Amino acid sequence: MDRVEKNAEGEGHEQEMSKQKRIRKEMTIGEVVQRYPSAAEVLMREGIHCVGCGVAQFETIEQGLLGHGLTPDEVDELVEELNNAIPEEAGDPEKIVITEVAARKLKDILEAQGKKGGGLRIAVQPGGCAGMSYHFDIEDHEQEGDVVFDVGGVRFFIDAESAKLLRGAKVDYVDALQGAGFKITNPNAQSTCGCGQSFS
Repeated sequence: MDRVEKNAEGEGHEQEMSKQKRIRKEMTIGEVVQRYPSAAEVLMREGIHCVGCGVAQFETIEQGLLGHGLTPDEVDELVEELNNAIPEEAGDPEKIVITEVAARKLKDILEAQGKKGGGLRIAVQPGGCAGMSYHFDIEDHEQEGDVVFDVGGVRFFIDAESAKLLRGAKVDYVDALQGAGFKITNPNAQSTCGCGQSFS
């Protein structure tokens, strides 16, 4: 992985993006129902009645639907229906703002590194002067459970736990004398340190 410069505050032109494809066909039935209880009704309508049994913890949405006679295209259509149908339930990460400036800079970085299909991982991890710090890494693809933002043709990956700490935050890129890099303005930060890379 290639480490990208990081900072914690910044301003820019905002482009607000909602979470995309919260449910994916590779997720297990149990995981989907646990996160989005309302999905159980749609699955049961399609003949998936094992939403609460042990098999649900191992069988994916795709496996379950294919096993009940759906074609691959029908599986994709149903997953899309699930994503459109589920409400914004309690516990989902709130909207995070990714600026157009940040997206353009990420696009330049990916092109320079020959990783046009990759994206930027944003994570909040223990450490730093104030207790928690931001980490930015270029990665080839998303990981299971990620919240994925598609802005300006590039993708940003945020794990679920980090997303909770970034509710309402803005991700930007600032080129200043004090240092250039991706910066986060986080309304959840009670205090930030002088280095601009950590918060509590």
